Amino acid sequence: MEMWQGSPIDTCPIWGRGYKAEGRHSTMADLTWVEDSPRAGGAYEITDYAKERLGALGDAGKARLTTWLIDQRGQGVKKPRVTTDTLAYIGDKQPLPVHVRAERLLQCIAEQAEAVATAVAVDEENHAAYAWSESTNWGDVRYFLDYLIEKEWIQGRRYSGGTIRGTVTVDGYSRIADQATNIDSSQAFVAMWFGDEMDDAYEQGIRKGIEAAGYTPMRIDRKPDVNKIDDEIIAEIRRSRFLVADFTHGEGGARGGVYYEAGFAYGLGLPVIYTCRKTMEDDIHFDTRQYYHIFWETPAELRDRLAQRIEALIGAGPNK
Repeated sequence: MEMWQGSPIDTCPIWGRGYKAEGRHSTMADLTWVEDSPRAGGAYEITDYAKERLGALGDAGKARLTTWLIDQRGQGVKKPRVTTDTLAYIGDKQPLPVHVRAERLLQCIAEQAEAVATAVAVDEENHAAYAWSESTNWGDVRYFLDYLIEKEWIQGRRYSGGTIRGTVTVDGYSRIADQATNIDSSQAFVAMWFGDEMDDAYEQGIRKGIEAAGYTPMRIDRKPDVNKIDDEIIAEIRRSRFLVADFTHGEGGARGGVYYEAGFAYGLGLPVIYTCRKTMEDDIHFDTRQYYHIFWETPAELRDRLAQRIEALIGAGPNK
């Protein structure tokens, strides 16, 4: 049984005044344990150093941090810890695509329903709706509700101010199933240049880094009995917990397939970890330059830094 020590809190450390939370702050551990914060989507921990730097994120950054917390819990981390490294990662992260935000709101409504056919009230006080849809204002939530009703993924009655009591339809549950990623998967998809020059980087770096973190790498060119490779790539990305994309390339230039596979995984909501040989740092395309990259010089460095990155962002895998 977890022992709670320190002074109690009643306000969400991330979202501040106006958002209730339950938990405690320990001056000895320099850590706040949040047992539940509806605005942050549930439980989490946050260090004092991270709390001091939250203001620099702004509301949009806090919304992205909330998305990260929800995804961490979905991947089995019961109480994700927010550190200054987490904030640096969130600072590099882009907002969710609008359609993904709407579909996450659909999942939130389904999660709140006590039974399949139970209606859920979504109004300005439903803080989980903001959290799941990466929203900072009621106007965005209303916009997504209108979209979900138009798509017939929820049905319900609208009230003044945009409030609804909505029930997820069979088509809505089907959509949730279609968009679900395999959070229990031990597989990590690897997108990279398959040139002979990268054999050591893969075998001694990427593969060993993924395995050290407790996951199994999937490189499509090493899968036996591959039929139509494009379909196989899409299927294996969908089966994966996350994707590692290495943007190192040869004289032929950037590998378009790596960018496509990273973008497809991102669109599914899968975590993407970006790596590249340090000598090619200036060659990274502007589409991904804003994301944090592991720039490596040796396979051993790549192995160690990749394993640390995976465990920090996703958690140790089932094979560890």
